[in-house]
Amino acid sequence: MFQLIVNKNTYTVSRDDNQYTLDDANVNVDISEQANGLISVLIENKSYTAIVEKIDKKKKEVTIIINGHNYTIAIKEPIDQLLNKMGLDLKSNQKVEPIKAPMPGMILKILVEVGQKIEKGDGLIILEAMKMENILKASVAATVKSIKITEKTVVEKGAILIEME
Repeated sequence: MFQLIVNKNTYTVSRDDNQYTLDDANVNVDISEQANGLISVLIENKSYTAIVEKIDKKKKEVTIIINGHNYTIAIKEPIDQLLNKMGLDLKSNQKVEPIKAPMPGMILKILVEVGQKIEKGDGLIILEAMKMENILKASVAATVKSIKITEKTVVEKGAILIEME
């Protein structure tokens, strides 16, 4: 039995051969991939055409577009549900990687401070490399643990700039 979280709404889904059960109700579903890359979905004799926008295997998320509306679907397999129930949610226990210099350059500006909570996509540092300013952004939500550099200093590729927790 899987849990699907569709735009923050949670559904329980199971499948036995070609029979689907959605929240304990049997549902007639037929899904097929078309030659043009679109996905044809027939649910209870209603037809939908879906476009897969993005697949994130690490997060177990799929973003699809149906009739111009975006739907983000997070998939929780039975093992994910069990670990979550036991308080061992792997996503929350993942180590946050430090921010490293992607190329040699000069630190122009540090946009965060120690102890600051940041969200995914927040700007952290402005790095000048090859006469271009590059904003290094957070890849995950975290807290700034330490800042290993100062402004107007030169760094080499791979140097640790900020540690997160």
